Amino acid sequence: MKLKAAPPSYAPISPVRSVADLPVWKRITVGNLSSPLALRNALDAIGCHVGGSATEIMARPTFTVSSRRKEVDLVTVSAAALGFGTDTVTLAAIYARAKRLGLGIAAAEIGPQLRLQYLDQPMGEFLVIGMDPIKTWIGEEVILNVANGGAGLILIGQDGSANATISTISRFVFERPSEAASVDQLDQAAELLPP
Repeated sequence: MKLKAAPPSYAPISPVRSVADLPVWKRITVGNLSSPLALRNALDAIGCHVGGSATEIMARPTFTVSSRRKEVDLVTVSAAALGFGTDTVTLAAIYARAKRLGLGIAAAEIGPQLRLQYLDQPMGEFLVIGMDPIKTWIGEEVILNVANGGAGLILIGQDGSANATISTISRFVFERPSEAASVDQLDQAAELLPP
């Protein structure tokens, strides 16, 4: 496995106006493993460390896998590129902006599947999965993070509550719908609807 350097963080940020501004970053396959346990075993087989809260939510009944095999297009985008000019923003605000721009919330399965299919992740890169949170046994809301912190490939959980404070330099992974319409196109279509 060859390590790649993470992209420089000082690159200028172009604001995203719609999902059409974001090219497909990676296409992954889901539905190729029959259960969350099969996903966990596949992660173990490649030597991927799975953090405690990630392990816990993968064992919850609300963590499901697709019953049919399909390909999913993913995009990555920082909170700053979504148009937030502050240092931090709430997770709820990030999700609301992403949805308004036409991005899809990722299925829970996307995190472990991406970890299995993104083995050349640059060291120092942490990608937050833009997914609906799953509650742990004690009720904490958790979302997943696919990372290479330097000690190997990991899948970890992080605070997924609506009020969680997120740095605007954090990069999120969202699903890219196959039919992406621009915000301008959506606004024009809305104007044609009867009052």
